[in-house]
Amino acid sequence: MPTGVIINAASVLLGGLLGGFLGDKFSEQFKNDITLIFGVCSMGMGIYSIAPMKYMPAVIFALVIGTGIGLWMHLGQWINKGAVEMQKPISKLFPNSKTEMSHEDFVNTLVTVIVLFCASGTGIYGSLDNGMTGDTTILISKSVLDFFTAAIFACNLGYVVSIIAIPQFILFYILFLLARFIFPLTTPNMILDFKACGGFLMLATGFRMVKLKMFPIADMIPAMVIIMPLSWIWANWFLPLL
Repeated sequence: MPTGVIINAASVLLGGLLGGFLGDKFSEQFKNDITLIFGVCSMGMGIYSIAPMKYMPAVIFALVIGTGIGLWMHLGQWINKGAVEMQKPISKLFPNSKTEMSHEDFVNTLVTVIVLFCASGTGIYGSLDNGMTGDTTILISKSVLDFFTAAIFACNLGYVVSIIAIPQFILFYILFLLARFIFPLTTPNMILDFKACGGFLMLATGFRMVKLKMFPIADMIPAMVIIMPLSWIWANWFLPLL
């Protein structure tokens, strides 16, 4: 059962409904301060995942090469374009009712939220981890953050935020299913390095949430694909030579 995936999608759905109902009852200071806490929690989850790392050179190499691949492919730009296309039918069903927001601000903010929930390194890492190991810790922890984050964004965007739970569930469930085919080919050390690589993405996500440094999270995603092969190569090809 994709328990973590279901809980994560449900948290966005319920958070979006709650925020849409409450509207502008939260102050701007409250929204800004609580977002900082979300960022710190994401950083803490990242550090926790990095700590058991087995082969640091493999993880660092995966991050550098993977991000290079993402930048070369303009992966972040493609994800942003996909988010723009995704929001068009959603915004027609749920037009912006917040008169203080311009249409351009509404669209830009909605695109940001779609990318945050559907293409975050934490969600991708958590879905793969749930499918490979059955561990729902990352996705459940992320769900707590997503619930409140969705509620805060929905205060400005309205109920449209809750609809993002649908494409989020579809994407994460596909990753969950693919992970089952990957797991038999892995070793415990490869899993530890995979978690560590995801931890770095979560740490970078935290920096973005507190607006300290805007790391190219979407472009870093290919690192999650190549980390386990690189971990195996390091353990079997390079370590015997050292």
